[in-house]
Amino acid sequence: MNDIAVGTVKVPGATLRYETRGSGPVLLLIPGGAGDAGLFEGMAGLLADAGHTVVSYDQRGLSRSPLDGPLADQRVNEWRDDALAVLDAVSPDAPAHVFGSSSGGIVALSLLAARPDRVRRLVAHEPPLVELLADPAPYRDHFAEVRELHRTRGLGPAMARFSETPDGRKPERQDGELPASIRPMAARMTANMPVFLEHVLVPFSSSAPDLEGLRAAAGKLVLGVGEESTDQEALAGPARRLAELTGAVRTEFPGGHVGCVEHPAEFAKVLLSAMWR
Repeated sequence: MNDIAVGTVKVPGATLRYETRGSGPVLLLIPGGAGDAGLFEGMAGLLADAGHTVVSYDQRGLSRSPLDGPLADQRVNEWRDDALAVLDAVSPDAPAHVFGSSSGGIVALSLLAARPDRVRRLVAHEPPLVELLADPAPYRDHFAEVRELHRTRGLGPAMARFSETPDGRKPERQDGELPASIRPMAARMTANMPVFLEHVLVPFSSSAPDLEGLRAAAGKLVLGVGEESTDQEALAGPARRLAELTGAVRTEFPGGHVGCVEHPAEFAKVLLSAMWR
């Protein structure tokens, strides 16, 4: 059993709350969407038991990482600098392994491109960079529609549309009861969702990765795709395209977009293999 230590780091415009557990080489877990450090509760202990100092944090403006001022559209580069600040706090003298999920994967890619010296190996799992797709317009319009629905009709209709494909198809697999490991985070996720829909979804999904920087660091990069996401273009397509554009390795992970929550033990096993390959 690994005890959790909680710390904070001051960054421009916010105070970030982070958690650490275990000992050994640092493995930084970057949450995505409306999630926070609790997203990884199911697998963090397993990764620590495997010999890592496991670190995760709440993104600025979400959960327990308050902003100093009013909320505005969030920027990938600012969240990247936040991730660097957390790394500097927990591993100032050594590079770290990094895992980023969803929009956290977008942050992770920006970190690798800008500061490859701070990274040992990085796994970006299903970063939704839809501008990399052959036809990004339907996904761009879909996310903009979701944001507008949130503004005009509220969270429920916006989330219902967000769960669909751009052409209105419902997901084949409906989410069941929340896994026990993340139930404590459920209320925080609900509170974070308006921030995500209004200020993160569109600016992050429409951002462009630094392909030159990623090509230069491709030997440290692994692109992850969930085995249940292979036919979902907005989730799997960008990772496939990035692997083609950079020459990075692509690896299949258990589950879907949140496989780390659905199958924490199996996901952790694949993640560790990818980190040390």
